[in-house]
Amino acid sequence: MTSERLKAFSDGVLAIIITIMVLELKAPHGEDFAALWPLWPTFLAYVLSFIYVGIYWNNHHHLFAVVEKVNGAALWANIHLLFWLSLLPFVTAWASDSHFARDPVALYGMVLLGAAFAYYLLVVSLLRAQTGRTLLHTAIGNDFKGKISIVLYVAGIVGTCLSPWIGCLVYVGVAALWLVPDRRIESRLHEA
Repeated sequence: MTSERLKAFSDGVLAIIITIMVLELKAPHGEDFAALWPLWPTFLAYVLSFIYVGIYWNNHHHLFAVVEKVNGAALWANIHLLFWLSLLPFVTAWASDSHFARDPVALYGMVLLGAAFAYYLLVVSLLRAQTGRTLLHTAIGNDFKGKISIVLYVAGIVGTCLSPWIGCLVYVGVAALWLVPDRRIESRLHEA
């Protein structure tokens, strides 16, 4: 199977996730900039979650640029990833409404951990679906960033037990790690 339908469906789901998140941003009732101040947790959580959705969209796009074919396992792995990402609007709202309390921030990290693990499974299923040593195999390599992200999310969740801000800092750090698109794939595409 080709990946066109999978990519189109994923793009649509990610667009809906962003739409749901932006609907949580409510206009203040005041008439000056001071009325915006109470909204800082909502805006901060929205920005981080928007960045995460953008990171997943960008890396998903790069990943499928080197995929030659998909199979049923890859389709289900992609659905698994979209499931975890679809929970982002809920945990984003809870974390911001609670002003980043411990349990909501821990659950936010658990959703990020679930998405990272699901992305890892997607990559593994795509590697298995390819025939022979492909451009995807060469580009992915040992997937250090993917593996270290999972470890960091676990550390962030554990750190949240000490202070929710530790978890938040770890989640921001992992996002910073992924802000640059996967150069391994881009460089392999240029070589090909």
